[in-house]
Amino acid sequence: MREIRALVFDVGETLIDESRLWARWADRLGVPTLTLMGLIGGMAALGRSQMDALRLVRPDFDLLAESAAWRAEDPAGLRENFDADDLYPDMRRALGALRAAGYQVVLAGNQPPQAAGALAAMDLPADAIHTSAEWGVEKPDPAFFAKVASVVGREPAQILYVGDRLDNDVLPARAAGMRTALLRRGPWGFLHAARPEADQADVVIGGLDELTALLHPRV
Repeated sequence: MREIRALVFDVGETLIDESRLWARWADRLGVPTLTLMGLIGGMAALGRSQMDALRLVRPDFDLLAESAAWRAEDPAGLRENFDADDLYPDMRRALGALRAAGYQVVLAGNQPPQAAGALAAMDLPADAIHTSAEWGVEKPDPAFFAKVASVVGREPAQILYVGDRLDNDVLPARAAGMRTALLRRGPWGFLHAARPEADQADVVIGGLDELTALLHPRV
């Protein structure tokens, strides 16, 4: 890990606990929270998306239409968004410690247009915040990770990408020449850490604080 100069973090279930978000979706769709959470876990195990879980509850589910209707009904609410109360408790501490140790810290994940503003409003210990909506490309597309290297301004081998998924984070970042950390957090994180492919990550961690112990200070 001595060549690492920058850490780039996924957002959902890496830095942001999405529990409240999905609980609001369960209320919106009229099912118990546990039911929707169980369906999301099932989709994770099958390698399918969260949207597939919503469509199991409502087969004609249209995300754009439902989000627009929800926004019209509750313009001041969080709805499908997040705020600082959704940050995992180790997030500020760990990222702050990494920056203090001399590492460049960047956030870059698959997020909708409004997420960049929400993250910026939290005054996070990060040098830059980027989203797939801003770039017009989503993980696991190789173009996303090429963009990561470009905005970070370093060689891929000097970048450690941290995320909770093999398919979206570890494997495509590794293919792009980056070092990788798989975080055992959220449904995908726990499931993917138990898979044989997890050994392709440079490290599997149980929390963000472990990164500060793995990386040598650069200042």
